[in-house]
This record gives sequence, structure tokens and C-alpha cells, in this order.
Amino acid sequence: MPTAFFYHNDCLEHETGEDHPETPKRLEVILELLKLNEFKPLVLVEAQMADLSLLNLVHSKEYISELYDHSPFTDLINLDADTVLSSGTLVAARRAVGAVCDAVDYVLDSSYRNAFCAVRPPGHHARYNMGMGFCIFNNIAVGAKYAQVFKKVDRVAVIDFDVHHGNGTEELFSGDDNLFYASSHQFPAYPGTGGENNIAKNNLINVSLRPYSGSEAFRDAYEKKILPSLIKFNPELIMLSAGFDGHKDDPLCQLNLVVQDFNWVTKELTKVARQCCQSRLVSVLEGGYHLGALKDCVASHLSALLSDVD
Repeated sequence: MPTAFFYHNDCLEHETGEDHPETPKRLEVILELLKLNEFKPLVLVEAQMADLSLLNLVHSKEYISELYDHSPFTDLINLDADTVLSSGTLVAARRAVGAVCDAVDYVLDSSYRNAFCAVRPPGHHARYNMGMGFCIFNNIAVGAKYAQVFKKVDRVAVIDFDVHHGNGTEELFSGDDNLFYASSHQFPAYPGTGGENNIAKNNLINVSLRPYSGSEAFRDAYEKKILPSLIKFNPELIMLSAGFDGHKDDPLCQLNLVVQDFNWVTKELTKVARQCCQSRLVSVLEGGYHLGALKDCVASHLSALLSDVD
């Protein structure tokens, strides 16, 4: 079975203004990879627009209504210091959610072995009633709940290797023992959550890494903590919050990872998917703000997804 690449041009329409790191160019450099022979085996799938009802799986109706009430026709509006609404934002954000739910559908139906969703705005900071940290809707949390509610999947795991803690996803998963969330992230760093002592539940795992920790500490986090816990959880679907801002060249943090680390962690997670859930894995783009590093890291990630064959 092939690997699917979910995308829609609407995701380029979310504008953030000058000097904002979360820019449409992030997707543009990723799309350049599709011209390479290495990635010809990817199956391109145009993402559908998520119905508003799907957003209510993790977000309040009041929050969604507030977004639509304030959505600008021309100028940009700041939800907070980092998070911007433009005239194209809500369409882009609903396409992002739609891509993830489509990918869940196709992977669970065994049309594709695994999938990558090249989407923006990112999602893992978005909470029940607010957006933050560049995020509008929590794309991956909607996808996980969608799998539970509409695909009757009991146990869904999200592994988050973005350099920032996915506070929104953790909050939205709290209280449901059939949802597993594990995050490796720099700490202290934005958003200030994710210290290892703030969660004491088997299905919510935080591995905080000091600045400049580098490859060895990152890989130890997975080998010693995250992968064993994930295998014990025995998921029926694995989803990845795939952030590439841990790379040493990224301007927002200082975790000091290299391209090969993202290939390695992806391969390790595909091994667990093969062991636990018939290789069913959906990866969703989160962060990564140095364009060259982002392109190289996504290439290594896609190569690992494509290499997961029988």
C-alpha cells in the first residue's frame, strides 16, 4: 500500500503578515519536494473542507462563532500576540482539519498504509475555547476524536515531536483513557507547559528536554520512555504531530536536532505502528520555521514513511 500526501491550495491563503515565522512559504518549500523522483510514489490527495460539526468534537460552539464573527475581509486581526486571522484563515484551517479527517478515513480503510498532511495553520496549541501559538483549530485532536466517534476506533495515540509542548492536545485528551498523548519538547520554552511533573497519568507522557540537548537526549526520550509507553498502550491508530522546529537551524528554539533525527524517530514510530495497528499512521505538519531545514526534515520524514513496506 502506498503513502498518501494530503494537501489543498487553500492552506496557502492563511496570511500572517510581515516577519511572522508561520508563513505560506513553509508549504511552498514542502511542495517543491513533490518534483523529486524520490517522492513520485506519494499519492496526492486533495483535502476536503471540514464540516463545522467536526470542529465541535474538540472546540466550543462559542469559540467557533467568535472566530467567524471576527474574521476580517481585508486586514489582519490578532487573536493574541502570535496568532493571526486573515480573510483566508478559516478556510485554510478547515481544510487542515479536513485533510486530517480524510487521512484517518483512508488509512483506517486500508486505502493507504500511512499519510502525511501538509497543512497550515498548525494546531497542537489550540484549546477548547481559544487559539494560540499560531494555531486556530486543533487539527490532530479533531482527527483523533473523529476516529473514535465515526470510525469506532477505541485507542488512538498522538506522538508530538514538535519542539514546543502541545498544550492544547494534552488538555483535550485529558480525562479520556483511550487517548494517548506523548510529547518530547524543549523546556523551558513556549507555552510554558509540559514539565514532566505536571502529569501523572499513564496515557499522558511528557519528556522535557533542556536547550541544546541534541540528538542523544532526544533519542533516549523515545527509546526509554515514549516508545515503551506507546507499545503498552497498544493503539489502533497512531497519529504524529510532526513539528520540525527542533532542528538546530530553527530560529524559535535551541534543541539542536539534525535531519537524521526526524528520519530515525519516524522509522521507530512506523515500527510500532506495524507491531500494534497494521501500520496505520497519520502524520500532521505542525512547526518548523527555517525554510531550508523544514524542507530537508520533511524530506527525511516522508522518506521514512515511504520506506515502511512489507
